[in-house]
Amino acid sequence: MGKKAKPLEERVTDLASLEMLGKAERECIDTSFSRMDSQQTQCTFGMNGTCCRICHMGPCRITKTAPRGVCGADGDTIVARNFLREVAGGGAAHSDHGRHLVLLLKKVTQGRGYGYQIKDETALRRSAQAYQIVEEGRTVNEVASDLAERLLEEFKAQETSLQTLRLAPKRRRAIWRANGVQPSGIDRMIVEAMHRTHIGVDHDYRNILMHAFRTSLADGWGGSRIASTVSDILFGTPVPVRSTTNLGVLGKSTVNIVVHGHEPELTELLAMAVKAPDVKRYVKQVGAEGITLAGICCTANEILMRQGVPVAGNFLQQELALITGAVEMMIIDVQCCMPSLPEIALAYHTEIVAISDMAKMIGATHLALDKKDPLSSVKYMVKRAIDNYLKRDSKKVDIPPIKESLAAGFGVEAIKCKLGGTLRPLVDAVIEGQILGIVGVVGCSNPKFKSEDYVNKLTSELIKHDILVLQTGCAAIASAKAGFMNPETAMEKAGVGLRDVCKGVGIPPVLHMGSCVDNSRILQIATELIFEGRLGNDLSQLPAAGVVPELMSEKAVAIGCYFVASGLNVILGQPFSTTGSENVTNFLFEESKDYFGASFHVCEDPYQATNMIIDILAKARRTLGIEEKRLAPIL
Repeated sequence: MGKKAKPLEERVTDLASLEMLGKAERECIDTSFSRMDSQQTQCTFGMNGTCCRICHMGPCRITKTAPRGVCGADGDTIVARNFLREVAGGGAAHSDHGRHLVLLLKKVTQGRGYGYQIKDETALRRSAQAYQIVEEGRTVNEVASDLAERLLEEFKAQETSLQTLRLAPKRRRAIWRANGVQPSGIDRMIVEAMHRTHIGVDHDYRNILMHAFRTSLADGWGGSRIASTVSDILFGTPVPVRSTTNLGVLGKSTVNIVVHGHEPELTELLAMAVKAPDVKRYVKQVGAEGITLAGICCTANEILMRQGVPVAGNFLQQELALITGAVEMMIIDVQCCMPSLPEIALAYHTEIVAISDMAKMIGATHLALDKKDPLSSVKYMVKRAIDNYLKRDSKKVDIPPIKESLAAGFGVEAIKCKLGGTLRPLVDAVIEGQILGIVGVVGCSNPKFKSEDYVNKLTSELIKHDILVLQTGCAAIASAKAGFMNPETAMEKAGVGLRDVCKGVGIPPVLHMGSCVDNSRILQIATELIFEGRLGNDLSQLPAAGVVPELMSEKAVAIGCYFVASGLNVILGQPFSTTGSENVTNFLFEESKDYFGASFHVCEDPYQATNMIIDILAKARRTLGIEEKRLAPIL
């Protein structure tokens, strides 16, 4: 017998998603939520991490009566290997994103950008200085060429440590050296992770887990940091923008094009294409009132913070956007794009277009960009979408009239600008007790839970208790839909101290910092707070923490690891798949404190998580000797 389906109101938080799930049921459309039900009771061995499929003597499952696999590997080894492979997968996804951007930067310097260009010379020269590249008196192309080569070396390095590590506080670098976890080349770390976890290689769970932290650092301080850096150079450093979010951004009388995935190259061209005069003329020919370009998932965050393009939703809304019956085309690139999309699109008129050679999808149209004329390729896609508007079935169209205003684009430079060019006012506010501390709330959305319930309850409590919240990825979109990034309404929910600071400098109490690859920006903010002085000399001393409310992807595992390895405690809304090994779980949640000054914590209740965070921040404040703000625990 299948698992009993949850009532719709127990599945999602926002009303737009609730309405579309009802429509999906009426139209017999399968979604991730109904497929979660069909999975029945999920595999306990998989959830505990005690299933091994690394060799073909298995699969082996660890039980009390079979405590070792065929090769002799015990539960500690198997769980640790599975965990490391998750970190390697997540690190590879974000770092390969960074590599693609560096290769594009290199092509631009060689005159092979074909429509792409360096938009932010200031960001370029600032980055060149950070990597000790001479930029004074040299042309943009000369500086960019050297920077591209230096960044490519971060992927290729074999024995030298990542140069990007020099951007971390001096004491934190010493901790990495002392524990032997400073990574060398990004590619080498990921290859070594796969080698270590091959049958018959590394069987010491501690050694395996230390390489998980090493690999995660290659992502957080390497690939992800590089991705954010080069995105700013090529597409512009984010500045505060106003926009809207949720499914209600789709137009009833416009051609709706939704872009979904993670890499910003396509979206920048799309933003240009929909404004082109020939495209506007083409739209009029089909009787549409224009084109609505909207984003899903982290591509949405990229195009939002640079172009102000509205966000249709996050990961769990990608199918629901199609179910509105109003999407002419969804263009996907890489990461988090569900293979169910073409099947759902068949019920409507929507065309799914996949543009990446490494991310093809059965049932989707594959249209690779012309490398010599990518803008023409994008215009062709847009015109196909316009043609598709004529196939729309008005009887199937139902766009929830629900959307919310938001302010986004708060990268590091934008926050500094709001604070007068320095983070000193933020440091002062923390020391004086107006702000208790800073918390990064990041990560995915997951149909195992009532979607976005945890992140929104947690965010509400954090800002009520004068804690500044920094968000990225799907968590940021969840909070934006709930109104926490609408400065006018969010201020009313913040504590007096936080509200006064935010009003004084003109920022909301919850800051949208970008896509999930931009978690490196949160580390950068934390680092620059250290450099400002008076808040200690290491990230582990800051009154700061990270939260991953709805852990879903391997990327979230890697992100959590590089936060902990950087000295920031991380609270998880659900456990890792490590509970089958007491030793591995203890290492991640207890012993890691001895190495990094931080560890993971599991708290499945958002209110209890708030209390845990308040305790973490208060302890840091006492250790620093700054004013302790007395806050009663929440009920």
